[in-house]
Amino acid sequence: MQAVSCFHCGEVVAAGDISPIRYPVTYRQIERATCCTGCQAVAQTIVAAGLDSYYEQREQPADRATPLPDDLQAQLRLYDAAEVQASFVKLEDGEVREAALILEGITCAACIWLNERQLMRLPGVLEASVNYTTHRARVRWRADQVQLSDILAAVANIGYRAHPYDPGRQDQLRQKERKASLARLWIAGLSMMQVMMYAVPVYLAPVGEISPSMLNLMQWASMVLTLPVVLYACKPFHQGAWRDAKRGRVGMDAPVVIGVWAAFIASCHATLTGHGEVYFDSVSMFVFLLLGGRYLEGMARRRAGEAAESLVKLIPAIANRLDGWPKARDATPVPVAQLGLGDVLLVKPGEHYPADGTVLEGNGQADEALLTGESRPVAKMVGDAVIGGAINLDAPLLVKVSHVGQETQLAGIVRLLDRALAEKPQLAQLADRVAGWFVAVLLLIAAAGWFWWHAHDPQHALPITVAVLVISCPCALSLATPAALTAATGRLARAGLLVTRGHALETLANATDLVMDKTGTLTHGRPVLLAVYRPDGVTMDEQMLRRLAAALEAASEHPIAHALQAGVDLAGLAGSDYANHPGGGVEATVEGTRYRLGRPDFVAAFCRAPMPVDAAQWRRDDTVVWLADAQRWLAGFALGDALKPEAAAFLQAGPGLTVHVLSGDAVGPVEVIAKQLEIPNWRAAAMPADKLAYVQALQAQGRRVIMVGDGVNDAPVLAAADVSVAVGGGAEAAQAAGDLVLVGPLTALGEGLHVAKRTRQVIRQNLWWALGYNLVALPVALAGWVTPWLASLGMALSSLLVVVNAIRLAAPRRKAGQ
Repeated sequence: MQAVSCFHCGEVVAAGDISPIRYPVTYRQIERATCCTGCQAVAQTIVAAGLDSYYEQREQPADRATPLPDDLQAQLRLYDAAEVQASFVKLEDGEVREAALILEGITCAACIWLNERQLMRLPGVLEASVNYTTHRARVRWRADQVQLSDILAAVANIGYRAHPYDPGRQDQLRQKERKASLARLWIAGLSMMQVMMYAVPVYLAPVGEISPSMLNLMQWASMVLTLPVVLYACKPFHQGAWRDAKRGRVGMDAPVVIGVWAAFIASCHATLTGHGEVYFDSVSMFVFLLLGGRYLEGMARRRAGEAAESLVKLIPAIANRLDGWPKARDATPVPVAQLGLGDVLLVKPGEHYPADGTVLEGNGQADEALLTGESRPVAKMVGDAVIGGAINLDAPLLVKVSHVGQETQLAGIVRLLDRALAEKPQLAQLADRVAGWFVAVLLLIAAAGWFWWHAHDPQHALPITVAVLVISCPCALSLATPAALTAATGRLARAGLLVTRGHALETLANATDLVMDKTGTLTHGRPVLLAVYRPDGVTMDEQMLRRLAAALEAASEHPIAHALQAGVDLAGLAGSDYANHPGGGVEATVEGTRYRLGRPDFVAAFCRAPMPVDAAQWRRDDTVVWLADAQRWLAGFALGDALKPEAAAFLQAGPGLTVHVLSGDAVGPVEVIAKQLEIPNWRAAAMPADKLAYVQALQAQGRRVIMVGDGVNDAPVLAAADVSVAVGGGAEAAQAAGDLVLVGPLTALGEGLHVAKRTRQVIRQNLWWALGYNLVALPVALAGWVTPWLASLGMALSSLLVVVNAIRLAAPRRKAGQ
């Protein structure tokens, strides 16, 4: 017995004949079966609209249709807001709008046909086209006749999903520039091919074979074809040269513009007068090669900087806000731009956090890899902070907004990266100054070359001068350092180390000593439970003792209370009659028994039994709180600042520097940490002035010092160090003084040291190549051994090589054995 399949999606409806049909659709006077009301509604819509040819043209069944959920319908209506549309809808004359949409569910050409016709049926839709390769739809409509939400719903009604394509303002400008670049490149290429068709016969034919009239006709045709190249395709060079001229300087576009116009004007003069050589083919060819080189170079540079730019795209456009919480529990979709401090948001699994905030309800994990470099999921519980742009992984959370807009951590990170990329290190500034002088000298050399060749061989004076101007343009010299720094900065941002000063990588590569604060840098900077002491005769196990201590601290917000409560389940255990004694501890009644928890003298005044003899000497270098009832001492809890797990891994990897620990803590804890990490150079009880003197003493010995710190007391020494690294979770004063900000694990600093040294190596390679190329190319061009088109090819390839070499810095570091 043959199975019956759904007419729309193809899923099995029944194993055999079904009568009557539960979800029928009449298609060309024949009743067909569908599997559900969703597929029935979609099929009826298609047939009723006169689009039944879809079922003949499609190559495979459609996806099963499901009705739109209420929350999705509300979100679609939200896209009608002007502030939401601002980033992806283009406003044209009157009420005309244009948007780009991404379609989901496209499987064949029939899907394209169906979506285009479904959209064109809507009143007010002026144009709808779908790209089969990218599944991107372009729709134009009149806003006074149809809304964007109606367009999105129309797509959903036939079983597909449409989402606004929002690449951001920067991407829109980039696309516009890319199209313009391709148009200029296409015009230059077409002109080059056509002009070469006229030039090649002249080069190959014997003298006198082509009649003067025909030769003049080909020259006129070449001039007309070259004119768009000079006036339109060369527009970027003209704009660059004009900008430099307005500032009273000679830039790198000046030689190109001078060379193009000199060759073109001389060729026009020869065409009009009938005397002299024409160089239209050379003009069109070297403009085409220059534009092609710049286009490839731009693609490479965008790839080098894409890691840093991807940060700005993490914040979603829509957030689910709970208005009237805690009484109201229904979420309302609102634009992120409308969020305010104190708003309560519902963040579903898989969604990005719309803003910085604090978890009010729920437990889950967050993916903060792109923001902090931490590849492992980060646990989030009630009271924990969340970062806007991070991804909520596995459970819905209620989050209270603490920062929005430019006040979020993500906005701060983007500002730091912008500042770093805006500042140029000394090496880049030197390269720019050399390039500026080089251009001026190049123009003088080109002029001298023209006079010399004009006196000895006038026929070749112009092409040789053009070749000199083009081949020696110092583009590669100016790109050598910025391209490498952009690639390195993006890679370190992914690892969790933000470069905030232009000179940081250059100085980091030359460092000899690494001075690190202890608290918050090598350690967590907050107390954690290290050990539990249980006197002889105590029958309660360690877990129960920890539960009692956590119950006593349940009403406290002290850091010690958080340490004792961490990882403890208090279900079924609650205290009463809490009493807090500042400087002493806490006491409360738990299950009918009165307990005290705190300093030994505070507990001893309550407990009638003497303190165990061996307990007085237990863990003297740590903070110890004691638990007792009125009859006996029950437990001691040793608390301390635990070492970060990545600290040992960072030092074992061998940063290649002399490591120092410089801390304001007491001698005991600092000595313990130094011994654990096998650091012989350490100093404890150091005041801010002592830290500053310590670093200055190292610098007086000719050492180049990296200082890593996180507190306000570290700000002076961070400012004095050769290069400073502020820990991201530390004080704002420390971050303001930092040349780099460590937002990821400590191992990211090791990655920074490695990348800094590689960046220095790549910059040197680029500079040597750029200088060597210009030193060789200039005399070769002056000697007349290079044609203008070959000169343009050489200049384009030299710039491209520099950028491609820099892109290697963006590649992740290979692990040993790979």
